[in-house]
Amino acid sequence: MKTSQYAIPDTQYALKAFLDAKVIQYNQPGFIPNDPICIPHLFTKKQDIEIMGFWAATLAWGQRVTIINKCKELISLMDGAPHDFIMNHQEPDLKKLLQFKHRTFNDIDTLYFISFFRYHYEKYESLESAFLSQPVTRNKQPATEASLNHFRSYFFSLPDYPSRTRKHVSSPLQGSTCKRLNMFLRWMVRKDDKGVDFGIWNHIKPAELIMPCDLHVDRVARKLGLITRKQTDWQTAIELTERLKEFDPIDPVKYDFALFGLGIEEKF
Repeated sequence: MKTSQYAIPDTQYALKAFLDAKVIQYNQPGFIPNDPICIPHLFTKKQDIEIMGFWAATLAWGQRVTIINKCKELISLMDGAPHDFIMNHQEPDLKKLLQFKHRTFNDIDTLYFISFFRYHYEKYESLESAFLSQPVTRNKQPATEASLNHFRSYFFSLPDYPSRTRKHVSSPLQGSTCKRLNMFLRWMVRKDDKGVDFGIWNHIKPAELIMPCDLHVDRVARKLGLITRKQTDWQTAIELTERLKEFDPIDPVKYDFALFGLGIEEKF
């Protein structure tokens, strides 16, 4: 097993400097081609970016090259124009989608996603609307926690939704880290001039985002002493985010680039 080339920074100042340098290293256009974020970058139309960003994030488990290839297959099955296909397809057009499968995501899930997107975009211009809810003050939920719980409820509000599809859209109420949804929100919400994240949503603020806590991020964060919680769940993602806010309270999730890059590219 490859050993780390780095000594763990021994002060908070040194750790911040180390992570800031890694953000600069990975938050740049060269990161895009080998990451699932390359899928929404294939488009310029806002709705296409949202649809395929959400789908790419949902399918983001396994080898990145496989995730990217499966997303490109899905785009091809929708004639290269996801939003137009979703809004204007006829029933026979859906037959070719019955062949689509990625791990446990199958044709039943694909068809429901299409139904949901059509239902939503018939009423709203942007998918951001699906994540907006009033703060649940009686439960004192943080804004993003309330938004993710609201989104899952809304996503499965169509009659006769397939129960099997629920496993593909998580929420804090389940105790999940919500890694895929938090990653999608990072793509849509974060704003900078580096060209990786899109920053096309305006109602959710970067300071409200929660870290996408996958296996690699979790491992690196624990090694750096950023996580103390034994299990990996929603509260772990909150703990990590709060620690990173000590380094940047306005944009804590930018450190996803550092932790993910260290875990994947450098085997830290």
